[in-house]
Amino acid sequence: MRIGTPTVATHLLRDPNAYLTPVGSFLRKSSLDELPQLWSILVGDMSFVGPRPALFNQDDLIALRTKRGVDGLLPGLTGWAQVNGRDELPIPDKVELDVLYLKRQSLCFDMKILWLTAVKVLRRDGVTH
Repeated sequence: MRIGTPTVATHLLRDPNAYLTPVGSFLRKSSLDELPQLWSILVGDMSFVGPRPALFNQDDLIALRTKRGVDGLLPGLTGWAQVNGRDELPIPDKVELDVLYLKRQSLCFDMKILWLTAVKVLRRDGVTH
């Protein structure tokens, strides 16, 4: 992102492309911008699958996740909400998918989510910027 980009979720920017550098655009479209999160997985702050971490200013998402008990899950590199709509989902729908993940959590379900994530990344599904 360019210097001076507002501190909001990318999907809330009026014109995200105006703030992306050419390298940043490539990193976003290829999902390579997620690679630094592997360190967080290695040190135990994240898992491969779980609800995506909320931004510090997403108070509505954080409050709803806390109310529904999703805040007890370790954040993930990908999650059930990610493979079912990503940023296009309204926050209440995203939290409902997080709750479904909380209830169905298993190795088999995680493997399904990882597979669906790989397919979506390769097809660039849901990548708008």
